[in-house]
Amino acid sequence: MLQFFAKFKYLAIVLLVLSAIIVTLIYQQLKPAPNLSIYQPNMVNTELVDSTMQYVRKYHKIADFKLINQNGDTITQEDYTDKIYIADFFFTTCQTICPVMTDHMKKIQDEFKDDDEVLLLSHTVTPEIDSVPQLKKYARKKGVIDEKWNLVTGDKKQIYELARKSYFVVKSQGSGGPYDMIHTENFALIDNERRIRKFYDGTDPDAIDELIEDIATLKKIQSGQN
Repeated sequence: MLQFFAKFKYLAIVLLVLSAIIVTLIYQQLKPAPNLSIYQPNMVNTELVDSTMQYVRKYHKIADFKLINQNGDTITQEDYTDKIYIADFFFTTCQTICPVMTDHMKKIQDEFKDDDEVLLLSHTVTPEIDSVPQLKKYARKKGVIDEKWNLVTGDKKQIYELARKSYFVVKSQGSGGPYDMIHTENFALIDNERRIRKFYDGTDPDAIDELIEDIATLKKIQSGQN
């Protein structure tokens, strides 16, 4: 009996390896393809969506914009054409959640610093304070790579409208008047067609790890669409 098993030992090993390979291939075929939802206004918490947008069910995209970055350059939606990007809203004098958010944006920047498909976009919510020189000082302090990450200032009403009507990341604190103030920890992941794919708590390290994984997933999804 022992001689019988010894004789077929190598055959059994080969069959075992082949079985493992076949099972792996079957699992890969049955495994669901990676996916990320495309968020429409009606899918988001109504507190975060302007009342004029709450019942929109399809075709939502980030609106056109025209703002100024830390180098005094004009930044528009054209600078993000065919790019995946992460958007947030902050201000340089914030001493609470913003430093944590900025550190997490820096982590994302460093993770994708050599990836031309991924960019970042941070909007100041106090443009009257955050001038171009102030943004530049902040960018240098935080290690911003200019080609990768734009910190933008500009018309306050436009910025607030983007937050409420495009990105859906803040509860209403006015429409951008002199005494209005929005404050949010939310990050938004935007695909290469200017559509919202997911929201994240920008102060949560675990959420940032998830965001980094989701960017990789989104890249796979988009490569499959091309």
